[in-house]
Amino acid sequence: MTAIKQGDTVRIHYTGTLQDGNVFDSSQGRDPLEFEVGSGQIIPGLDSAMPGLVAGDKKRVEIACVDAYGPINPEMRQSIPREGIPDDIPLEPGTQLQMQTPEGHALPVTVVEADEVTVTLDANHPLAGRDLIFEIEVVSVN
Repeated sequence: MTAIKQGDTVRIHYTGTLQDGNVFDSSQGRDPLEFEVGSGQIIPGLDSAMPGLVAGDKKRVEIACVDAYGPINPEMRQSIPREGIPDDIPLEPGTQLQMQTPEGHALPVTVVEADEVTVTLDANHPLAGRDLIFEIEVVSVN
């Protein structure tokens, strides 16, 4: 069997959980995740765990937030005037919205809090600041 190395295309099944055991993502019931090792297509901590594994290997990978979606960046939180948001848009905390950058790119944000005057939005990735655990199984290596 060929051990995984940088540049190989691999397919894995995975289950991602938080430290408390809650599952945040899984390939269960779907096709395996396919990516090129070392290409930056997946989070760094998971990418760096691939070299040396072979098809059929199973592994538990614990990833610190800095090697996943990064620490929470306070500059990614912003309060904006409530009057600038249409009344028909729900603003309950936890609601996912999509804003547009000045360059026209879509930017997903989460409502942190809202009152009659301001709405606080967070553009950090929902898993920023979280350590992650992945149970992986290597399906194939090309």
